[in-house]
Amino acid sequence: MVGRSGLTVSPNLYIFGIMEKKAALAALAALAQGSRLDIYRLLVQAGPDGMPAGHIGEQLGLPSATLAFHLKELKNAGLAGCTRNGRSLIYAADYPAMNELLLFLAENCCRRPAARHLPLCQPAAATTAPRVYTHAKPLKNRMRPAGLEPATRPL
Repeated sequence: MVGRSGLTVSPNLYIFGIMEKKAALAALAALAQGSRLDIYRLLVQAGPDGMPAGHIGEQLGLPSATLAFHLKELKNAGLAGCTRNGRSLIYAADYPAMNELLLFLAENCCRRPAARHLPLCQPAAATTAPRVYTHAKPLKNRMRPAGLEPATRPL
């Protein structure tokens, strides 16, 4: 199958669609800030159920006004969504958008269609029971939350 760019594209790529260049630039710009990248990684780790804004702020030690600004930028870039649960705002990563960005970046890598060689993130289905969040101490010195350490590469 031939894509819009005239390059060969796997039919599997259309499961998520091909992200337009403008949307990819917006997503990459949103992730090009340290706090937003930490927020996004925490949302991806939280899964499709997402997590309340207050819990994100506690985990990362961000003031609520700063957190609201960064969450707005992630939403505007299409990387995260928000739902209301009572008085809480629950934010979650948009996995199809994340996969589209990954596929956009890897499209025709090494002259191969990306869909054949790139594992897609397909999180487990959302749980029906609400999550219970405990109030943890904010992290000091803007440390990464547990489990968000950079991947190590073998030498």
